[in-house]
Amino acid sequence: MFELFGAWVEIGVGLALLVGGGELLVRGAAALASTARISPLVIGLTVVAFGTSAPELAVSVRAAVAGSADLAIGNVVGSNIFNVLFILGISALVVPLVVSSQLIRWDVPVMIAVSLLVLGVGWDGSIDRREGLFLFVGIVAYTWWCVRQSRRESREVQAEFAQEWPGTLRPRAIVADLLLIAVGLCLLAFGSRLLIDGSVQIAQSLGVTELVIGLTIVAAGTSLPELVTSIVAAVRGERDIAVGNVVGSNIFNILCVLGVSGIIAPSGVTVSSAVLAFDIPVMIAVAVACLPIFFTGHLISRWEGGLFLFYYLAYTAHLVLHATRSELSHPLRYMMLLFVIPLTALTLAITSWRSLRRQPPASSGEETIAKAVGRE
Repeated sequence: MFELFGAWVEIGVGLALLVGGGELLVRGAAALASTARISPLVIGLTVVAFGTSAPELAVSVRAAVAGSADLAIGNVVGSNIFNVLFILGISALVVPLVVSSQLIRWDVPVMIAVSLLVLGVGWDGSIDRREGLFLFVGIVAYTWWCVRQSRRESREVQAEFAQEWPGTLRPRAIVADLLLIAVGLCLLAFGSRLLIDGSVQIAQSLGVTELVIGLTIVAAGTSLPELVTSIVAAVRGERDIAVGNVVGSNIFNILCVLGVSGIIAPSGVTVSSAVLAFDIPVMIAVAVACLPIFFTGHLISRWEGGLFLFYYLAYTAHLVLHATRSELSHPLRYMMLLFVIPLTALTLAITSWRSLRRQPPASSGEETIAKAVGRE
């Protein structure tokens, strides 16, 4: 009992260090990028989105090196599911999310494409160094593309990101920014070690797999920076940032976190048949669920946010029931796969078709929000 309590303490302290380290890393990196006169839009969609995924990177890389492949892959897949269903769901309940940035609207199809890519590279049961390098090249290309496309954004979108990360020169603060980055990296390294050690102990003591721990506790914990960033952005009315943080983080998780894990792990990252059969398809499905942003008035309404939350609770319930070998796990799984998900897909498709026929995208985000609130 004492060992189990100690493991939970390790997880709690590890998560606190990861969140703190991620925050320091984001602030230091964003300030350096601002000093270098990098566009605030690029800072928001790359430096900040990637920085909030630093805990996922630290945990998955250490787990891959330690031979805990299920923890490494479960952290990435679970975090991506959590980011879309829980974080976007909560943010949309706070205020309907209207996306005006052309860059983000193109990022949604990219997120779907790289989610499908995980299924492709992991189909043989592992992500080896060659496939990891291929994924890492993808994140470099994606970042370069973001920098190019950011120049085409409207002044309103640029102003929204500039409000959060003002592009002012601060040459005297460079040393302080570098110190923030260094301290953040140290906290990430130490926190990831505590989190993994505690998670492995709990998995062993409770008789559940490391995969389930990675998909739930570890995934939700390492996604706390994204959760805080998106909710605060939604409350402030910075809706492009709320959505862009989630989409950018998901792309980073796949291309960089899995890529680096595959490169560094001695024998690659093993992808179990259970992940290939259920969890990765769920990750792909929730990525596709973001398509209404791309097709319909560029809006995630409150009812869609509630639907996202419902799906995350159902997914988590299935993981818990399956881990405890409950007889209810299989009926819940088949109900989700054969009834609820297809019905939701049909509803979203009809909504998208009607929206495209009735009206073009609103001229401003505030106008679209007013109409959304009026409908609800």
